[in-house]
Amino acid sequence: MYAPERQQEILRLARDGGRVDVVSLAEEFQVTAETIRRDLKALDRAGLVRRVHGGAIPAGRLDFEPDLAEREGTAADEKDRIAHAALAELPSDGTVILDAGTTIARLAAAIPLETTLTAVTHSLPIAARLADHPGIQLHLVGGRVRHRTRAAVDAWALRAYGEIRADVLFVAANGFSTGHGLTTPDLAEAAVKRAAVAAARRVVLLADSSKHGQEHFARFGDLGDVDLLITDSGLSPEDATAIERGGTEVLRVSGAEHITGSATGPRTSSRKDRS
Repeated sequence: MYAPERQQEILRLARDGGRVDVVSLAEEFQVTAETIRRDLKALDRAGLVRRVHGGAIPAGRLDFEPDLAEREGTAADEKDRIAHAALAELPSDGTVILDAGTTIARLAAAIPLETTLTAVTHSLPIAARLADHPGIQLHLVGGRVRHRTRAAVDAWALRAYGEIRADVLFVAANGFSTGHGLTTPDLAEAAVKRAAVAAARRVVLLADSSKHGQEHFARFGDLGDVDLLITDSGLSPEDATAIERGGTEVLRVSGAEHITGSATGPRTSSRKDRS
């Protein structure tokens, strides 16, 4: 079977079953897992499927939301680099909001023990990572906890964010683009993210490049609401420049260095006054 024929069959299986996994496909087509990964990469580039940890799902499923364990293993190296770059954005003796998200959880885990901060979060995993941190005054926002993300949502969480003002918000998104803004699969989570954006003077989006161009069901803001996007070098210089035209600074990080959005000029400060 030629590669285009195999890819057509993979696409059919993905659409019929809602998802496909590398191991099963390799067994079915009697090829290596690496061959299947190349097939999925080709289909992903064509916009026909979306790659997820261990496999792929059909493109266009705006309600799809991988669970926490699956998201933890996706783009792990990129997330680590993004999280360490975000450490430079922590305010000295200031206040931060930490949104629910696996990259932001990595940021929380990387905060040095000597750091002194007031931190607010509605994420149970992030709160657990910070609970024993000696220099952090931790405030846990309550509400109904979503099983899939371990994040508090609904009225209690919205009310809490309506009563505070933080220096910096580190926010996550399942998808971001200049056309569709910031999106996530769940309306309740989107509402909490929107409230957190309104509660912060500066907004820093931590998102790996695979989320660029993705569109999900619930929209919670524009890219223009973000002061700084920290992503990996998988985001092209052209896409970074297009984002920066909208007023959002872009920092792309690779394994060896930090790269500005255009990959040519110095980083600029674009702090927005939301007071």
